[in-house]
Amino acid sequence: MERVTGDRDPADLSRTFRDVLGRFASGITVVTSLADDGPAGFACQSFASLSLDPPLVLFCVAKTSTSWPRIRATGRFAVNILAADQRDECRAFAVPGGDKFAGTAWSRSVHGTAHLDGALAVVDCLIDDVHEAGDHHVVIGAVRDLRDHRDHPPLLYFRGAYADGVFT
Repeated sequence: MERVTGDRDPADLSRTFRDVLGRFASGITVVTSLADDGPAGFACQSFASLSLDPPLVLFCVAKTSTSWPRIRATGRFAVNILAADQRDECRAFAVPGGDKFAGTAWSRSVHGTAHLDGALAVVDCLIDDVHEAGDHHVVIGAVRDLRDHRDHPPLLYFRGAYADGVFT
């Protein structure tokens, strides 16, 4: 299949791609697990439900992620759906390296994953499959447990910034 790029130079196409897709508001999650050397996690806005029967979810992670290999090795993960008041947690998990859990309240789940305190909900999964797609991996998770924790507005991302539900 031929990819349509028009007459744009690659840098312009990349900017336009980000600008256009940035107009799709998305929730923000933190994907976590407990590795042998401690908790691991990263911020992720590419998360979606995939199937009801069986219950499956998916997320996409950059191949350059340093946290993903640690999580992948555990065979399991939790998706923590962030609330609007969790911008600090999002920022902590969005940067590469360092102790992302420092200063973040969390607990160990019975499934061997890390649950962030204050998350709207958490979905615990086993890694079902991983596909390479461009510069990312598409990870499919088999849902093993779900918990909703509180009613609160979600943390959203829109046009390169956090959104409070009012889009201009």
